[in-house]
Amino acid sequence: EVQLVESGGGLVQPGGSLRLSCAAAGFTFSSYVMTWVRQAPGKGLEWVSGVNSGGEPTSYTDSVKGRFTISRDNAKNTLYLQMSSLKPEDTAVYYCAQDSTGWHTLDYWGQGTQVTVSS
Repeated sequence: EVQLVESGGGLVQPGGSLRLSCAAAGFTFSSYVMTWVRQAPGKGLEWVSGVNSGGEPTSYTDSVKGRFTISRDNAKNTLYLQMSSLKPEDTAVYYCAQDSTGWHTLDYWGQGTQVTVSS
């Protein structure tokens, strides 16, 4: 059974940094594109970034370009999102998700981790 468990969220001041992690199990992690998706309070889901099986980022949503870095460690079955220069509008629940096709077919999601950016 696919399991995705996010961690690393918390409260941070504007301009600060956080690194999110997603521990994966139940599938061949190294074979899949992995993604981060977020949901801000009162807003819909927003795709943030994806990384291919070899560790190359596929893209970033415009609002995080230059500030966030997606990466993965296939030996540890772990996905990461390094977030820097955080803004209040980055406040959201962040989810990792498996992309089963490489075309944003996000069938499996973690429970999410809360990131709050506030002074």
